[in-house]
Amino acid sequence: MHFQHSDSIWRDFPELAAGALHVEGIRSDVSVNDAVDRFQAIARGALVASPEGELAEIQAWRRTFSRMGLKPTQYRCASEALLRRFRKEGDLPSIHPLIDLCNAVSLAFAIPISVFDLSRIAGDLQVTRAKGDEAYATFSGETEHPEPDEVIFRDAEGRAHARRWTNRQSGHSAIRPQTTSALIVAEALHETAAADVAELTNALEGAIAATWQVRPTSMLLSRAAPRFALSAQQDFARSKSL
Repeated sequence: MHFQHSDSIWRDFPELAAGALHVEGIRSDVSVNDAVDRFQAIARGALVASPEGELAEIQAWRRTFSRMGLKPTQYRCASEALLRRFRKEGDLPSIHPLIDLCNAVSLAFAIPISVFDLSRIAGDLQVTRAKGDEAYATFSGETEHPEPDEVIFRDAEGRAHARRWTNRQSGHSAIRPQTTSALIVAEALHETAAADVAELTNALEGAIAATWQVRPTSMLLSRAAPRFALSAQQDFARSKSL
């Protein structure tokens, strides 16, 4: 299995920096409270200095959403939505240890992070332009179809696992209590995106290793090296689950 961005995405958004992590051995019976508190403290400090809409990371995504024909105050990237809720409520609801950790890291870096249950993805996963006939499952169980040319995460069976790029993930591949294998993707477009995504990837890799005593595999993606190969263990695990 591979994860990558299509050539058209790299062509249209050459400023993109992305990091991908593959982790096996995830369990839901662990605590990430200390790590979450640490990353949330970083976010609180940043929000004291300026609201989320003034952060360079968020402004870059707003410009990108505008380029895609989306109203950025109507459709927000995931990290802006998290920061906005965190600023208003002072905390985020607990969902699953891996999601709680990734949300906290996303807050700290103001960079959107997508997390997918790999057992729910068919074949390769690619960030690409939609044809318009892909199936997208909402968290409420409804089926939608992305607009033609919309940026989505699409698998080999034509299922969309995220819509409007970093705006909304699908309920189909959401992390759940029984999840053991996950793909994590961080994407940024601001001036220091490459360095910040590298730092985020290292921080998340370390926090995952400390919590689950497993070592994720990771890769920083670029137009020159756009393809992340996931380990053979994941393919074996998926074949057993089918």
